[in-house]
Amino acid sequence: MENEGAPQEEIVSEGARPAAWLLLLALFGGNVALAIGPWFVRVADTGPVAAGFWRLFLALPFMVLLARANGQRLTGMPGMTLALVALGAVTFALDLASWHIGIGMTRLGNATLFGNAGSIVLLFWGFIVHRVAPGRLEWLAIVFALAGAAILMGRSLEISDETLIGDLFSVAAGLLYAVYLLTLQGARGQFGSWSLLVWVSIFGAPVLLVIALALGEPVWPQAWGPVVGLFVLSQLVGQGLMVFALKYFPPLVVGLALLTQPAVASIYGWLAFGEVLSPLDIVGMLLVGAALAVSRAKAT
Repeated sequence: MENEGAPQEEIVSEGARPAAWLLLLALFGGNVALAIGPWFVRVADTGPVAAGFWRLFLALPFMVLLARANGQRLTGMPGMTLALVALGAVTFALDLASWHIGIGMTRLGNATLFGNAGSIVLLFWGFIVHRVAPGRLEWLAIVFALAGAAILMGRSLEISDETLIGDLFSVAAGLLYAVYLLTLQGARGQFGSWSLLVWVSIFGAPVLLVIALALGEPVWPQAWGPVVGLFVLSQLVGQGLMVFALKYFPPLVVGLALLTQPAVASIYGWLAFGEVLSPLDIVGMLLVGAALAVSRAKAT
């Protein structure tokens, strides 16, 4: 899920572009790495929210090194900007908490798809802010998103009430992610992706720890493999590849590549956890996926 902290950067001139195959490998590799994260949340012997805490906490020193390696400053942030980053970090922590809870309650494909719905929310937000009516393509995206979500949630309800609740937690995560992106919109123009992720981790990790303790979750892992895998793949490999690749591709390509995540999650959800998708589930995923691609294409 969630290319958190990754800005929609300008496309780099052709002369500065690495090899096309390398860029595509980074873009799709980053999405695959992010898609595998929910697997580790499922198998971790901590609680789901506690797993989110370890994801941010363990990655923090590596984020600092990456920020410095890329020449991004970590200090000198104005007080108002720091306050907004703190607010965004709290929102992101709530996003992670909600999403990780949803991962444990619904199918992995649904959780990953709904957790990435922030770009659709931002599309709607743009219409409100600019006071313009959606165009034909945007209306199509809205219809696809609502129809696809209705199909997927209806199918979840057929399985159990708990699965539907898991879908709702994942949708809530998508909404919170959109708020997080809007909160950090101004800061992205002043600080690099890695330096922002450092501060998001500093402010967000304690929030996740408090929530995990309040829920009575086990926090200290008995087996460290899943939480280490989660922070390495989701926070380092996934984020690293996405931050590298995003600036070289237009938003539509990024949106289409994003659909790798629910596809990968659905495949290993079937292989590892026996989560079978019906043809109707696939139709619902394709509809929501098409809406995601359109919303990314309209990103500024």
